[in-house]
Amino acid sequence: MTKKAKEITKSSDGKRIICIDIENWKEIFEYINQDDKHLKKFKYICGVILDGHRNTDVYDKENINNNCKDVTAMKFFKGNDNDRLYCKELTLKDKTFVIIACELFKKKKSQKNNKKNIPIITKVGKSEYEIIRKKYPKP
Repeated sequence: MTKKAKEITKSSDGKRIICIDIENWKEIFEYINQDDKHLKKFKYICGVILDGHRNTDVYDKENINNNCKDVTAMKFFKGNDNDRLYCKELTLKDKTFVIIACELFKKKKSQKNNKKNIPIITKVGKSEYEIIRKKYPKP
């Protein structure tokens, strides 16, 4: 079954977009918007991704097996709450690079992946998505 994800923002050149899984939209948006600290961190991580930078402290691959090679995690407050927003990366036919925020995992307890988050990472890796593009006003 193909899931749907809605675009929320894009890079200045339009070659990278960030989307959110529609099924988990409410939970993810409530998490991001719970306070200024979370919203600021989310915007910072999105900026890193959209600008094409690598910062493994806030966004990195979750390469646990071949089925999950396109799964990444946005890392919120490492060393504190250590929450993760698991994402799926894909490339559209027009070569647009897409990052889909799929599943929220709160309070990751250990550095290594374990029986609590491996099923979530695997689920994200197996998911297929239809992207709902945002309509931007013409300049």
